[in-house]
Amino acid sequence: MEQHRTRRPQPRQRPQDTLPARGALADGTVYPVPARPPRPAPPVVLALRRLPNPRLTGLGAGLFGATVMLVLGGLDQLLLGGSAVVYGLLFLSVSALTALWVREADVVMAPVIVPIAFAVGIVPISGGDGGFGGQTMAVVTALAVHAGWLYGGTLIAGLITCVRKVRMMGRRQRRARAAQGPGRSGEGGTGGRTRQS
Repeated sequence: MEQHRTRRPQPRQRPQDTLPARGALADGTVYPVPARPPRPAPPVVLALRRLPNPRLTGLGAGLFGATVMLVLGGLDQLLLGGSAVVYGLLFLSVSALTALWVREADVVMAPVIVPIAFAVGIVPISGGDGGFGGQTMAVVTALAVHAGWLYGGTLIAGLITCVRKVRMMGRRQRRARAAQGPGRSGEGGTGGRTRQS
């Protein structure tokens, strides 16, 4: 009776890299490769980096927005007689600053904080009289009349919040990939050795 020999498959050997390393010639001489100079940042980015960059909690951002808008509304009433356009433009800038300065953990609070700050700040320029009821009706009327500024500031805060959230998620994914990268290659190499033995 004839028996066939079974031969164990030999692991394939990878061919050696025949190309020289970057900056090296075929004879082994190594020359330094000059590094690329970093690209200069645009002037707008440089100007934004010079601004203060506090990190406010959700409560701190709410207090910041409400206090600043109340002060600006009072100044608008004293100096300009309650100009709605000036108040609206100031509100847009405060909305952007609030969304930029709130910390990452509370970044979703910015679009909620901004309308509250608008309502608090509009009290001085609403022009109500006749007690609490008259003042309340004046504030409600001013909110309805100047709703465009309110929506605009909330939209700005929402857009800034979305951009910050997307960038934050991208940074987390890059960190996770960097943390998992070496571990995966080590596990693959060990598993391959186990199968061969």
